[in-house]
Amino acid sequence: MKVFLLSDVQGHGKKGEVVEVNDSYGRNYLIPRKLAKEATKTVLNEYAQKLEREARLAQQEKDEAMELRRKLEGKTITVHVRCGGGKMYGSVTSQDVANALAEEGFTVDKKKVNIKETIKKPGLYEVEVKVYRETVVKVKMNVVAVEIK
Repeated sequence: MKVFLLSDVQGHGKKGEVVEVNDSYGRNYLIPRKLAKEATKTVLNEYAQKLEREARLAQQEKDEAMELRRKLEGKTITVHVRCGGGKMYGSVTSQDVANALAEEGFTVDKKKVNIKETIKKPGLYEVEVKVYRETVVKVKMNVVAVEIK
């Protein structure tokens, strides 16, 4: 009996492979435990379409990330921080950077912002924004003090 494996089965194959197994093993063990399906044209076509859809979505995600990278390169953002008596209250966080990018029209998760040094003074700094797996963009950040009385 030919079966299409839905997950890795030790000694038989990996997920997505079509393997030949004993009829009783396939019907009594693999199929009831949802480890495999009988290898029909319909099942194989569904799997092929699923792979195409995942590849298309991954490519679309990569294209969007590269577009974001192109727009962010060379960009300077301004972060306003509260100060009193010439000292900042706290430091600039990745959430502050994400909020400043959102004001500029870029949607970036704070977890994707990397600040290499603790920023406790106004000035010009450089932060990294991870837009896609190994792709990182360096963005200039101008920290401006706003006096609170």
